[in-house]
Amino acid sequence: QVQLVESGGGVVAPGGSLRLSCAASGGTLDRMAMGWFRQTSGKARELVAAIPWHGQGAYHADAVKGRFTISNDNAKSAVYLQMASLKPEDTAVYFCAASPTIANIRNYDIRHWGQGVQVTVSS
Repeated sequence: QVQLVESGGGVVAPGGSLRLSCAASGGTLDRMAMGWFRQTSGKARELVAAIPWHGQGAYHADAVKGRFTISNDNAKSAVYLQMASLKPEDTAVYFCAASPTIANIRNYDIRHWGQGVQVTVSS
């Protein structure tokens, strides 16, 4: 059973940076697309970014475009989210996800979820 394990969350001041990591354990994600979602209390989970297994044609939500960058490492079945110029409204639990295609990710049709990691942007 493949499990996704996130790391790298924490508390950062507005304007700061964080890098989230997600790696698969208990197996590999052979040519699967991966993505990052976030969720705040009382709100629906929203897609932040997604990337195909080959790394070309990544997607970033408008709210994070130009500030966040998704990348992957297929050899490690890992995905990363580099977050810069963080704002208080970026505060959320961030979830890693994997599915066969990036279209699956964008349609919220997720095969594997991580347990989530808290990101708090506050002064």
